[in-house]
Amino acid sequence: MLNANNIEVSNISLENQNDIDNWVHVEFDINWENSWRVSSGPSNWDAAWVFVKYRINNGSWIHASLDQSNTVAPSGSIVQVTSDGIGAMIHRSVDGIGAFALQDVQLQWNYGGISPDDIIDIKVFAIEMVYVPQGQFYLGGSSGDEIDKFYAPPSTSSSYLVTSENAITIANSTGNLYYASISSGGDQIGPVPDAFPKGFNAFYCMKYEVTQAQYIGFFNTLTPSQKEGRDPTDEDNKNSDDEFIRNSISWEEGTSSPATTQHPDVPMNYVNHGDVNAYLDWSGLRPMTELEFEKSCRGPIVPKPNEYAWGNANIASEPYVVFSSGFPSEFINNPAESTGNANYLDTNGTTSGPKRVGIMAASAVNKSREETGGTYYGIMEMSGNVYERAVNVGTPRGRLFNGVHGNGIIGSTGNGTVVNWPLSSTGEGYGYRGGSYTNQTTFIRVSDRNDASNTFSGTNGRIGFRGVRTAE
Repeated sequence: MLNANNIEVSNISLENQNDIDNWVHVEFDINWENSWRVSSGPSNWDAAWVFVKYRINNGSWIHASLDQSNTVAPSGSIVQVTSDGIGAMIHRSVDGIGAFALQDVQLQWNYGGISPDDIIDIKVFAIEMVYVPQGQFYLGGSSGDEIDKFYAPPSTSSSYLVTSENAITIANSTGNLYYASISSGGDQIGPVPDAFPKGFNAFYCMKYEVTQAQYIGFFNTLTPSQKEGRDPTDEDNKNSDDEFIRNSISWEEGTSSPATTQHPDVPMNYVNHGDVNAYLDWSGLRPMTELEFEKSCRGPIVPKPNEYAWGNANIASEPYVVFSSGFPSEFINNPAESTGNANYLDTNGTTSGPKRVGIMAASAVNKSREETGGTYYGIMEMSGNVYERAVNVGTPRGRLFNGVHGNGIIGSTGNGTVVNWPLSSTGEGYGYRGGSYTNQTTFIRVSDRNDASNTFSGTNGRIGFRGVRTAE
């Protein structure tokens, strides 16, 4: 059984083995809270990204290749195996809101090469996602004072409308996209190529930031040499097995013991660029671009001055009082009402550091977009908590990104293997959007690009990540 962020996979088994064509059904139950599908407003749904790992005779864990044939979707659901066989998106087939539970989901696993006498272990992983529909949207602009924001020349208050995935010219002239580079906006060079994901096409974005439980779920499937490369407690990361800035991951280096954490639902911080790329590659996801970040936050709505992820400039300012710290039920006892809630410098409060994912939605008195801190599409903590890593348009390496997904396989030393992603060694190509628990309000605004092309070295407590996947 795997349980993270209130998504749960249970009763995993292998059924209906076909010895002639070498396939078998991976069967499981899945459920999660706060699910939805709506045909008005954002006209979207949430989903579970599901993928399978297996090992033979207690060997190394391997990514299972799924087939689009013979999928069994329980009533009320859609189970869509991706064309590359890396995983499946599972979501509601009709409108509905609330807990969502499915029994006896079946995915066809093409297991060729396994003998009848082999002992097979199976793990089914599930990550909550949110569907962001295809459509035009606006970048930056407005009369706000966000640093290095995107705009449509000649006025820095004019938003740029993204109408396709075609290349975008970067130039300080009418009809093009531009931005200042007072802080770390970028090199102001273009174009942004056709292949660079701009957010117009539909994609799925992780509902929450990657948690410590999700990271150790990944880490504990690695080989000894891969673990050495991805050790979250070594000198290139937290440099400790003790809790630090709410990261409590512990691992006895060089042993077969699993990594553990006392804060499973708190975002994974103290994570370096190589860790990010490896996790996303292993899970079949990919990095988010900074254009997709803005689309995920505001949807098709025209930008408002100094807005946060919930769509306006209203924000809580009193320190939060956190109850049940470290537990899955961790919540804020004094959330602001009728205004936006986010974990940032002024509100960080009695439990310093990132808060457990989804805490604003769980703590809100009224489940409005403002009080939950949710984006237009229902994605959580895009303003504050921990910085989002996003592929930038302001560096040559960032503009090389072409949206290729991870294939579930990483290298023998723990590095991701996908080409044209930001560099695992230096992070070149990554930028940082949305701010963190230790930032002022200016950094957590949707259009703010203070660190959009800033390459941080090493790791720290205020940077996390989440993944996306292009929809099919």
